[in-house]
Amino acid sequence: MSTATRTPMDHPILARWAERGDGAPAVRVALADGDDPRAREAASRLVELGIEPVVLVREAGGPPPPGVEVVEHRDVLAGPAGDLLTELADARGLTGSDRTAILHGSAYLGAAMLRSGSVHACVAGNLTASADVIRAGVRVLGLAEEPGLVSSSFLLVTEGGALLAFGDCAVVPEPDATQLARIAVATAETFERLSGDVPRVAMLSFSTMGSAGHASVTVVREATVLARRLRPGLAIDGELQFDAAAVPMVAAAKAPDSEVAGVANVFIFPSLAAGNIGYKIAERLGGAMAFGPILQGLAHPLNDLSRGCSPEDIVNVGVISALQALDARKTTYDSALTRPDECPPTRRSHG
Repeated sequence: MSTATRTPMDHPILARWAERGDGAPAVRVALADGDDPRAREAASRLVELGIEPVVLVREAGGPPPPGVEVVEHRDVLAGPAGDLLTELADARGLTGSDRTAILHGSAYLGAAMLRSGSVHACVAGNLTASADVIRAGVRVLGLAEEPGLVSSSFLLVTEGGALLAFGDCAVVPEPDATQLARIAVATAETFERLSGDVPRVAMLSFSTMGSAGHASVTVVREATVLARRLRPGLAIDGELQFDAAAVPMVAAAKAPDSEVAGVANVFIFPSLAAGNIGYKIAERLGGAMAFGPILQGLAHPLNDLSRGCSPEDIVNVGVISALQALDARKTTYDSALTRPDECPPTRRSHG
């Protein structure tokens, strides 16, 4: 990431946590690949930001940093999370290495802790392949809705400080129209929840409003219609070329009647190849900070990391995961306030 000259005040994700975290229901974030020195460093930084306790899930213990909990794999397996994984392995009839992968894989252990309620969010992937993280999420946590789709987005902060979302950049290789529509709606919701801003969604293509014809363009057009049906009232338009979506002058010439063209803040790419290439160009050549991938469509907040990530990357995804968990916790808290027979969640205290 291009973060060397940035300060926390330039970081809207950290600002968002500072804005929403104070006085909110407490959230517990697990770092599933906790045997990694990068995770240990990130855990300390997350505690400094007020996200505590952070739970390091490790093969072996050792003294944790202040404010950080260490949970060993054997202790996870001895509790409710272990029961969940055993039931999953039994239900699938797994034996040998396949059974070991579920009962001892760090992403599975973290996901099971999340499903059993001992933590509210989980981050994995710094030592685990993305495919294994996603597989653990689907098998242990399940989907947020049926029919559903697991997809991903990245949040990007431009050098000028604008916050954008790109999807899908990490999960679905060649989405059909229905999948692309679901990706658009999920990415818009991710952006809205994490930024607090109103999403304006551009469905990207090499064509703008019929300027070119191709099967891939047709998919984008159909996906735009479907996304509008899935979420009425969402500001979404397509198909749009990137310059028409992002540059007001180009939008005025190519799509003058669009409410999204020229002012989009959520960009939906027609394929995984385009999305992955696009966010990396924005990050490496454009100087943007990229946070993610943020997994979408799971029943609980589990997020992935690149195995080449830095401690700062883990911190950023940890903050995003805490914000996602906070949304769920605050929803539960607000609901409990209307039901006197139920106790609301414990609220954070800063002494």
